[in-house]
Amino acid sequence: MSETDPIARLRAARVVPVVRMHSRHHAAQGIAWLREAGLDVFEITMTIPDAPALIRELAADPRLLVGAGTVPDAATAEACLAAGARFIVAPWVDPALAAPCRAHGALLMLGAVTPTEVRAARAAGADVVKIFPAASAGGPRHVKALASVFPGVAFCPTGGVEAGEVAAYLAAGAAFVGMGGNLVDEARIAAGDRAAIAAAAGTLLRG
Repeated sequence: MSETDPIARLRAARVVPVVRMHSRHHAAQGIAWLREAGLDVFEITMTIPDAPALIRELAADPRLLVGAGTVPDAATAEACLAAGARFIVAPWVDPALAAPCRAHGALLMLGAVTPTEVRAARAAGADVVKIFPAASAGGPRHVKALASVFPGVAFCPTGGVEAGEVAAYLAAGAAFVGMGGNLVDEARIAAGDRAAIAAAAGTLLRG
């Protein structure tokens, strides 16, 4: 992996594709198309069959920054970190994920919605707080409200984020955003709609 600080790399990327698929083949295909479009940061969720193996394949390319998402426990985090994940993400607060991340020098992102949860995530060792679900919690206005209370916290809104809203989230105080189905749509991938995936990626890169 690149020696660049993961959080600096994520800030520079602005958008983290959250790859959540039922099929590993679809996941690999979608990632390949996004890479061709110019994206080089990916969150591989544990809903993908044999996700750590996919992480290992991707992490072998030093140009990519690869993380693991929806990580349920420390043992899974350890497996993903051993495979080359540089960041670990959970949409909840789990203090047990901090130790393996520290041991591997990886970034930890824990989920929160309320101020109390943001404090709990930070106390649990989160380097970044994932605001999830962002859209249904209030979108950029909600992020702005949290950022006003926690000015030193890096926020990553995820869940229902649209391509046209990225700038608004960043202006509201987000460090970067996560995009899943609105960017990496499994139905489109299954249908072979490469153009749609490339177009979605191009919109983000031009943004």
